[in-house]
Amino acid sequence: MNVALSALTVFLASGVEAVEALTIVLAVGVTRGWGIALRGAGWALAALAAIVATFGPALVTFVPLAALRTVVGVFLLLLGLDWLRKAILRYAGRKALRDEEAAYARSLAELGGDARLADRVGFAMAFKSTFLEGLEVAVIVITLGASARGGIPLAAAAALLAVLAVAAAGYAARRPLARVPENAIKTVAGIMLTSFGTFWSGEGLGIAWWHEDLSILLLTALYAAVSAALVAAGRVRRPLPS
Repeated sequence: MNVALSALTVFLASGVEAVEALTIVLAVGVTRGWGIALRGAGWALAALAAIVATFGPALVTFVPLAALRTVVGVFLLLLGLDWLRKAILRYAGRKALRDEEAAYARSLAELGGDARLADRVGFAMAFKSTFLEGLEVAVIVITLGASARGGIPLAAAAALLAVLAVAAAGYAARRPLARVPENAIKTVAGIMLTSFGTFWSGEGLGIAWWHEDLSILLLTALYAAVSAALVAAGRVRRPLPS
């Protein structure tokens, strides 16, 4: 169960980050040409793959398992809570929901002007969006893969599958994937990251969880219930600007 849940968490987290990166890459491709867009995204993906290949095995090899799970657990807990905080604010109406169509329009506006300058800006935008959105995924792949039984290869495979699925959908649609329930998926991923973070932090500190991996499901249910209660408590009539 630990293996399946960690792979699903990586897949969901990678999927939502890939959707956000795809919006910028599409804007660059439509306005400045697909060669520029794909070169920028490709170099970013190569850099991210190098990060995973370099730091992943080193982390597993040189850090003791107990210390590794404590550090990984704390990191995932903080990352998951940050995702959950944003999700709660969005669903409570205190922060605007992520809108890929609006992000796409802003990117198109940034790509106007002098053609040669716009080409360089387009490459930089495609690289930056892919790298920054993918950096969190790379760290999740390394941390979850280093601690879960499936290892880094399984986590990397789950991330790659999500990226390929989003890329295929974007190629078919040739427009931002606005119909993907991105906010909901990121909320679920945040809950799961927080649950894994709590579980592994506890393991690293010597806590013997009830029925071991089954506790991850109970933590997931607990964080989901608390998040829903916070959304209900904080809901307002009109959303505020993000």
